[in-house]
Amino acid sequence: MSRRALITGITGQDGSYLAEHLLAEGYEVWGLVRGQANPHVSRLRKHVGDVRITTGDLLDQGSLISAVERVQPDEVYNLGAISYVPMSWQQAELTAEVTGMGVLRMLEAIRVVSGIGGSRTPSRDEQIRFYQASSSEMFGMVRETPQNERTPFHPRSPYGVAKTYGHYITQNYRESYGMFAVSGILFNHESPRRGAEFVTRKVTLGAARIKLGLASELRLGNLEARRDWGFAGDYARAMRLMLAQAAPEDYVIGTGKTQSVRDLVEFAFRTAGLDWQDHVVLDDRYTRPAEVDLLCADPKKARAQLGWEPEVTFEELVTMMVESDLRLLSRSARPEDEPFSPDHW
Repeated sequence: MSRRALITGITGQDGSYLAEHLLAEGYEVWGLVRGQANPHVSRLRKHVGDVRITTGDLLDQGSLISAVERVQPDEVYNLGAISYVPMSWQQAELTAEVTGMGVLRMLEAIRVVSGIGGSRTPSRDEQIRFYQASSSEMFGMVRETPQNERTPFHPRSPYGVAKTYGHYITQNYRESYGMFAVSGILFNHESPRRGAEFVTRKVTLGAARIKLGLASELRLGNLEARRDWGFAGDYARAMRLMLAQAAPEDYVIGTGKTQSVRDLVEFAFRTAGLDWQDHVVLDDRYTRPAEVDLLCADPKKARAQLGWEPEVTFEELVTMMVESDLRLLSRSARPEDEPFSPDHW
């Protein structure tokens, strides 16, 4: 009998790749969306195939309990969030409620439906397994480089603070109730399905627009920030592997290599046959109130215990995204080139 997975945030980039991966592994996949009329569901199905949909909202505890009761999942992947970091300063309270408190509500829904903490606690094999999408943004003003599972957190945005709460409440439910609950501390992971406002996609779309004569310049903020960038499809594999382990543990997932935003821009424009210095304009409007200068993963634990390795290099990733955006903006666009929504809670 196939395992059944419930994914929050299924209409986002990560949700789509995870659904695709789980379906290929023989899972029955359910997605949680706020309403049946969600316009992104049809695009999701066009990309990944037979995904079932149920309704629920990370702001509404009762709806999550009902969704877990309906679906009866073996695994829950909580990817739902307000995930665009700059937006978290503009909507800090909503970010806290969705990205932070939403984790608590989903954990409570699983606990209530499973009967954990009642007269009979299910065995580990009977439990619903829970994955929380933690983030490298929790490290913020980093205390050491590279960052591993023991590196202290110092988040530098409302998004990072909310993710830190979600990480710790997941750890607390694991230790307090014996729940199979894990967090994947994922470093930056991108793809052609990334929302257009994220810097990687902004750069590749900008290069494609300029190449096709649809624009003449691209405005960006800090070019010196360095990130550990990988391919979202690779990171979806790691999520499933975490829930397939005998015991629940947290893992850092990343490539262990960093590039600057300047490196990203230079390679993307070169891939499009352009010199970035002819087109990129620095604009202070796109600088964060509190910048995170350097994030670099130490994924040794994931490699040793999960057997996980990234398969797509930074150069292959950027090439993939630029070529996809060139198709998207031309007459040869394909369904797989369509972007996903960043608002996926």
